[in-house]
Amino acid sequence: MPAPSDLSVPGPGARTPRSLILLLAVACALSVANVYYAQPLLDAIGREFGMAEAAVGIVVTATQLGCALALLFVVPLGDLLDRRRLMIGQLALLVLALAAVALSANAPWLLVGMVALGLLGTAMTQGLLALSAALAAPGERGRVVGAAQGGVVIGLLLARVLAGAVADAWGWRAVYLVSAALAAALAAVLARRLPRRRLPTADLGYWALLRSLYALLATERVLRVRGTIALLMFAAFSAFWTALVLPLSAPPHSLTHTAVGSFGLVGVAGVLMAARAGRLADRGHGERTTAAGLALLCLSWVPIAFLEQSLWALALGVLILDVALQALHVTNQTMVFGISAQAHSRLVGGYMMFYAVGSGLGSIASTAAYAQAGWLGVCALGAGISVAALLFWAATLPRDCRVGWVKREITRAKTQLPNARHPCGRG
Repeated sequence: MPAPSDLSVPGPGARTPRSLILLLAVACALSVANVYYAQPLLDAIGREFGMAEAAVGIVVTATQLGCALALLFVVPLGDLLDRRRLMIGQLALLVLALAAVALSANAPWLLVGMVALGLLGTAMTQGLLALSAALAAPGERGRVVGAAQGGVVIGLLLARVLAGAVADAWGWRAVYLVSAALAAALAAVLARRLPRRRLPTADLGYWALLRSLYALLATERVLRVRGTIALLMFAAFSAFWTALVLPLSAPPHSLTHTAVGSFGLVGVAGVLMAARAGRLADRGHGERTTAAGLALLCLSWVPIAFLEQSLWALALGVLILDVALQALHVTNQTMVFGISAQAHSRLVGGYMMFYAVGSGLGSIASTAAYAQAGWLGVCALGAGISVAALLFWAATLPRDCRVGWVKREITRAKTQLPNARHPCGRG
């Protein structure tokens, strides 16, 4: 196998080397974890800085603000600059941001540090996903992106578990010092293994590159539709995880940070679903996967609502929620990456802007809902957002998909019941 620095985009029938896919997945996991460490630590952070329950969600919202800034101004650079140098530079800055959060003396400095973590962690993660799509042959793009997204899922899970365990042992600040050490180690590995080349793109300056991102948002319907679905589904997801620590750390459960974070491990099935959804999208079944994912997203809130009665019910709800989210997310990404091979970084930046807005709104709304109506208020919020996502998808489904469904139903009805009526009510 050629050295990684010499790798080129696979031709027809070629496959991306497994070692490179594994590296991209691990890098995604370590990068995205920085965006989510704070979620199981909100109660401890709130106590130290004197934040009320209703307002502590602003810590996560600050991180999502950094995500939005990264998607607008940093992620598109992957279509313009050498991605290897860009990512190593981002990792160096990430080490500094992690140290700043660990040493923050007051709430304003903490929030500034969280913005920086959101910016740099998101820029790294989305840059790696765009690189995964660019290095994959068109026929296997869903598989490769699904594998990289599986790394993101693992990062989400480990972020909560690692944060809880380290915080219980040494305090919440130690979480960010440990992450700084991991980021430094990752920089050394990527410096050696990432391809040393710039992927094909138009000859654009930075500001022209940013303007082209807005042009993509204005002209590409698939990007807008998939982005809106992402906004709603991530708002529901963030509402759940941001508020979860509040009832679990209080009586009657009184769980430790480690125990709260371990609920994320239930979602490991989402890793398998990410890869499966990518393969289905490669075969043209993206709309079917979307329908199943949105239905599961709505269903997940039923067992989640029984948190106070049963932690087993909560675990079932987490499983369904994570499977739904990963199926939807990989399907969305695969369909968006299919728009243009020369604009992967801009496309993922535009798509993930919707994610950042949804996550930020979900975080701040969930802690407010919990303060006003308790856990059932959070569940009502999440279920309402999930139903809205399902209705939006149904309303924007391309006409040919709806017509195809009707034709299939007619064929099936005639086969099973020769005298059956038309599925729309006509004879």
